[in-house]
Amino acid sequence: MIEFGLHPNIYATGTHRGLRSMLEEIWIRSHRPGDGTLYILAGFANYNGGARFYRTFKEHTEKGGKVVAILGGSTYQKTSSRQVVEALLDCGAEVNITNRKTLMHAKCYGIKSKDGQKLVVTSGNFTGPGMANNVEAALLLGSETTVKMGFSWDDLIAGMFCQTWTTYKLTTLDPQQPVWPLLYDETPGAVVIDPSEKSTLVVKLSHSDTARIMARPNTLASKGTQYFWLSTDSFDFFPPLTIRNQRGYKGTLSALVTMHYIDLGRTDTQSRVTFEAENNLDFRLGTGFLRNSQLADKDDLACISRIGEDEYELRIIKKGSRDYDSLLPYAVNFIGHQGKQYGYLENQRFAELTNTHIG
Repeated sequence: MIEFGLHPNIYATGTHRGLRSMLEEIWIRSHRPGDGTLYILAGFANYNGGARFYRTFKEHTEKGGKVVAILGGSTYQKTSSRQVVEALLDCGAEVNITNRKTLMHAKCYGIKSKDGQKLVVTSGNFTGPGMANNVEAALLLGSETTVKMGFSWDDLIAGMFCQTWTTYKLTTLDPQQPVWPLLYDETPGAVVIDPSEKSTLVVKLSHSDTARIMARPNTLASKGTQYFWLSTDSFDFFPPLTIRNQRGYKGTLSALVTMHYIDLGRTDTQSRVTFEAENNLDFRLGTGFLRNSQLADKDDLACISRIGEDEYELRIIKKGSRDYDSLLPYAVNFIGHQGKQYGYLENQRFAELTNTHIG
């Protein structure tokens, strides 16, 4: 097997459209938990980069398998976070942090098991953007190919550890380890996001998104939780999903954000975004303030603008309006098979198209 992909949804030679899909194939779909060792080699890593796989890692180590990660660390750049290291350690992984003045740029992932060795060589880091909406290339090499080329995970890892770099090996969460200054803190408020991360998510709403919005108060149609379904490619649009439900990794991962409902003139400081880690792997954004408001119907656009690490603005754009026609072309990606679409644009461009002020 040799497959190449350029994500998000740009080009692929096989069935796997990009990095995350390739990792799902070798770590989840074609792998038996407990068999062999899973490998992560990346210069940059954050919590949401692994959100799709923590359940898999934990199940794998609990059944006798190993997970080995080598991540970059730095005292002056945001390379790898404390949160991703803590999550990996909690999964039973061995985590190695390499302190490099010249950053470690290699990104390789893979597995060594009874079925052979598989390798993914990619430009994508172990981060939310690297797994989702950054334009990243990935090459998947199956076990037949790695045999022909003489590839060995054991030799690769041994070669990394033979270097004169300062590398810290962690198997438990010990606050006295000297490695912690090399890791940055992802806690909302501790990180100032880059201007490039201040973007607007445009979502064409479905009936399931809007049924409770259009329902009359105290009716059967009004019951249940009000939320918008979002794509699995939302890992880089929300803060770290570090709130776990009581079932741990086998349930959901969530974060609380501040949502400004511009059309309502109201703010929810406890709006919950949830990744369905066990169910359908989609994101849910709680939008309870819209219930019974009659504000959004099927095929209208929800425009969610990120203005801070955990702060957003939500606007509804009605179908048939001038702004709708200007924004719909940005919703270039599809969710499911019912015509739901989504896409991103820069906040500045959104403000220009809608003649509004953001933030």
